[in-house]
Amino acid sequence: MEDDDRPRMRSDAAALLAKEELDSYSQDELTARIALLEAEIARIRAHHAKAADHRRFADTLFKPRETD
Repeated sequence: MEDDDRPRMRSDAAALLAKEELDSYSQDELTARIALLEAEIARIRAHHAKAADHRRFADTLFKPRETD
């Protein structure tokens, strides 16, 4: 049975970005990069919320019924 909370092996783009030297970027390039990263954070937050809603629905749907 697959569990959604288990870690998955995959490349970590955020970790790679965190290691990148920023000295060669201009202020305009850094501003554009910030905007791109903020948009990606918003996308991830939206997906996280959607996944949490789906999980809550599934938990409710498949919750064992209480017996009297």
